[in-house]
Amino acid sequence: MKQQERYLLALEALNTMYPNATTELVNDTPFHLLVAVILSAQCTDKRVNMVTPALFEKYKEPQDMAKASPEDIFPYIQSISYPNSKAKYLSNMAKRLVEVYDGKVPESVDELQTLSGVGRKTANVIASVVFHQAKMPVDTHVHRVSNRIGLTVNAKTVLQTEEQLMNNLKIYSKQVEDDVALLHHQLILLGRYTCKARNPECLVCKLQQCCKFYQRSQKHKSNI
Repeated sequence: MKQQERYLLALEALNTMYPNATTELVNDTPFHLLVAVILSAQCTDKRVNMVTPALFEKYKEPQDMAKASPEDIFPYIQSISYPNSKAKYLSNMAKRLVEVYDGKVPESVDELQTLSGVGRKTANVIASVVFHQAKMPVDTHVHRVSNRIGLTVNAKTVLQTEEQLMNNLKIYSKQVEDDVALLHHQLILLGRYTCKARNPECLVCKLQQCCKFYQRSQKHKSNI
């Protein structure tokens, strides 16, 4: 199967499975989304959503959190993975937002990455979700699923996955900007609920026709 056909079939199937895919992190402002994404590193969205209501009630604006020490923030996020580190990230991130960006979340990926606790993936999430930029955030789900389906080829790092997905979308998609944001969320949901790291549920997946992993597994069974 040619790569263009694989992309077209995959996008069609994903649009059927997750037509309105979006972030599962509960948030009401760009600042709160930024906080939630920082907390979600190596932690489930479900767990993050359990702690953020009280956190957001306490720290409604960057100015509120900028006044808080890591010790102030810690009790609100202690059930999150790596709470000590993340409490420091949030405190320092809010301080820089206030001091450098007048309390406003910056739009550019480069500027976002100057904030404490913000790497490329987090910056791409904010740029994509908040500012509707054509950016492809790549987490473990997107990296794994893209390789399994065959949307990427021999991508060893998340950066290679990001570059291949973006380049291929520009070639094979007619609506690149819309498809980038949607595809990011669709691949996350697929990896989270169907194409799991262990025991992927291939039999209920609508990507069987274009998925390299499924086709290889079927060929292997037929040869046994």
